[in-house]
Amino acid sequence: MQHLITTSDFTNEEIIDLFEDAKKFQALRSNKLLEGKLIVTLFFENSTRTRSAFEIAAKRLGAEIVSLDVGTSSRNKGESIFDTVANINAMKPDAIIIRHSECGLPATLSEHVNCPIINAGDGKNAHPTQALLDLFTMIEHFDGNVDGKKIAIVGDARASRVAGSNKRLLPRFGIDVCFVAPDCFKIEGTEFKQYNHISEVIDNVDIVMSLRTQLERHTEIFFESVNEYAKDYCITSETFGDRDLLLLHPGPVNRNVDISDEMLKDPRNKILEQVTNGVAVRMAILKKLIK
Repeated sequence: MQHLITTSDFTNEEIIDLFEDAKKFQALRSNKLLEGKLIVTLFFENSTRTRSAFEIAAKRLGAEIVSLDVGTSSRNKGESIFDTVANINAMKPDAIIIRHSECGLPATLSEHVNCPIINAGDGKNAHPTQALLDLFTMIEHFDGNVDGKKIAIVGDARASRVAGSNKRLLPRFGIDVCFVAPDCFKIEGTEFKQYNHISEVIDNVDIVMSLRTQLERHTEIFFESVNEYAKDYCITSETFGDRDLLLLHPGPVNRNVDISDEMLKDPRNKILEQVTNGVAVRMAILKKLIK
């Protein structure tokens, strides 16, 4: 039995094989590969894209999916997360997909279940399926040749589990990662290069990934408003100019804060392709872990 808690749970060879399956699933056609299988989702944090992508991926593969509203049921009755998962495990699902605000919780829970655990995001720690779909999108865009490509991840890297997973995964495939953020959002104690403004690196990168501004994850007030932040860190047409760059974002996008309306219509923006690829990659992950 194999889990997906962080991207390190898969070898490079496994990821390449996973992406071969994802290519086959890109049309998002239905099949019966997981017919008769039952998948449970446990989302202790709000989610639209990740949750719906997993649900659609499961249904496209012919699996049944049970999405438990844990926020208004067992937790309010005083049941611990461990009791909740133990009870679900006793019902013998074929996989449990979990999102929780506590860093490291999915890894701990994986020791107490008899089915694969898939981490759909744990606090500021990791979001492995997002990083995998990001990498898949880059590989598809560059026709399989990402070795030596450079990416600038722009925004609130300190609070971002997407940044956390990508900084661990992308270098394994030869992608050079740097970060662009104000001092308050920079990662502490990292070996990666960090810059104050995108203008410092825009001429030396192939990919720009904007992150969602997550002021709610900080206990301190760093900016009076998101508009103040956007003055320096919103990706605009002026930022990109006529450069041949790939623009990504994990979603949801704060319009005119993370990325301008104009750039969301720009053909260099592949955010909706990330959404499609997110379903295909998750289909491949479910197939790998359950079939």
